[in-house]
Amino acid sequence: MRYFIEFAYNGKNYHGWQYQPHSISVQEVLNKALSTLLKQPIDVTGAGRTDTGVHAKQMYAHFDFDKELDSSFWTKKLNAFLPKDIVVYRIIPLHDDAHARFDATSRTYEYHIHTFKDAFDNEASWYYFHKLDINKMNEAAKILFEYKDFKCFSKTHTDVKTFNCVMMEANWQQNGNKLVFTVAADRFLRNMVRAIVGTLVSVGQGKLTLQEFREIIESRDRNKAGFSVPAHGLYLTKVAYPYIDQEII
Repeated sequence: MRYFIEFAYNGKNYHGWQYQPHSISVQEVLNKALSTLLKQPIDVTGAGRTDTGVHAKQMYAHFDFDKELDSSFWTKKLNAFLPKDIVVYRIIPLHDDAHARFDATSRTYEYHIHTFKDAFDNEASWYYFHKLDINKMNEAAKILFEYKDFKCFSKTHTDVKTFNCVMMEANWQQNGNKLVFTVAADRFLRNMVRAIVGTLVSVGQGKLTLQEFREIIESRDRNKAGFSVPAHGLYLTKVAYPYIDQEII
C-alpha cells in the first residue's frame, strides 16, 4: 500500500530535504524514524527538495508499506519519535500509483522579511533595513506572469530538461515592519524563489527599473539577475494535489 505523509519542518538544523551522504537531511531523519517504528526499511519520496536552511510549513512525501496503518495512531507515534523541529500532521492511504513529486499540481512559497531589528525573528525572517518600494516590487512581480522561461533565476549547472514554469501567484504584502512575498507555480527551479526575491529587492531599492527586470528574464542569464536572499526567510507553505484535501489537521 502507498501512504502519503503530510508534515512540516524547521530547516535550520538540516542540509535541505534531500538525502546527503555526509550531512543530516530531513529525508534521512524521516527514513530512519519510519524504518525503526515499522521495523523494515522505508524510503520516502518527497514532493520536491528544499535547500539547506529552508523551512516547510506543508510538505508531502510518500512511502510503501505492506500493511494497513492506523493514521491517528502512527501520526502520534511518529511525532513522539521525531525531533522537535519536524512534525507530522497526518498519514494518508492512497492508490499505488500516487506520487508525491509528479502528481503535485502546484507549490506555494513565502519569503519573509522584517525591516526593523527583531530579537525573535532573526532565524525565521531576513532582516533587511534599507527602504523598499513595495508598490514597485509588486509591479515587477506582475511581469513574471508574462513569461514561462525562468532560466535567469535558476541555479547554474542543473540537470533539468526545461526551465519553463507556469506562474500562478506572485505578490508582496506588508504589515508594519513585516514583508511577505508569496509565489506559486506548477514547479520551481533550484534557487528560483530566492533569486526572484533578491532581484525584486533590487527593484525596490531603485537599482533596477521595471524594463530592466523584464530584460533580465529575457536574457536567460543568471549572472544578470539579483543576489540570492538568505535561506532562513524561505518557507514552502503549500503543495496541492487533485486527490488530497488541503486542510491541515
